[in-house]
Amino acid sequence: MSSQAPFVLVGLGNPGAEYELTPHNLGFHAIDRIAELLQVRVTQRSSNALVGFGLWQGHKVVLAKPQTYMNLSGSAVKPLLTAQQAGDERLIVLYDDLDLPFTGLRIRLKGSAGTHNGMKSIVRCLGHSDFVRVRMGIHPGHPIADAAGFVLGKFRKPQLADLAELLDYTVDAVAAILSDGAEKAMTKFNRRARGSNEEEP
Repeated sequence: MSSQAPFVLVGLGNPGAEYELTPHNLGFHAIDRIAELLQVRVTQRSSNALVGFGLWQGHKVVLAKPQTYMNLSGSAVKPLLTAQQAGDERLIVLYDDLDLPFTGLRIRLKGSAGTHNGMKSIVRCLGHSDFVRVRMGIHPGHPIADAAGFVLGKFRKPQLADLAELLDYTVDAVAAILSDGAEKAMTKFNRRARGSNEEEP
């Protein structure tokens, strides 16, 4: 693929007002925060996603929010890459991760999808897991009896300040990926939780 191909930034989530401000929609919120920074509207429809186009850190970027619902995210990501003539190496996926504590962040170049159904769909559709992902921690720090119910529940008001900080931190991490590369960004931004520079093992 051409080096002039855009970076495709995909935030995972579920469309619909009932899913707003839920942990499972962190990817959508991160894309919205980036769009606000770049003054880009993510409203065009392409490849089963809402998309917007901009320039960031000297690179063309496509901001995307799949509209397929989480479990079918790959059916939007694969055709979106094709439509943008972008190789998988230009893909950056942003999503919530129940394996990381709330406000933790982990950038990875590849790896398993874990228990995340949206990531499982993307890996299945692409046929591999070698693409950059930004995992945003949502685990509350206590046992969860109903994981599905938790990720689709609303954030509580006392969590909103930490949520805003996490989203701002995520935006900075993605900017670093674009400007310095994912490996350098990992060293600087991976953290177990807010205020900690210790990387999650």
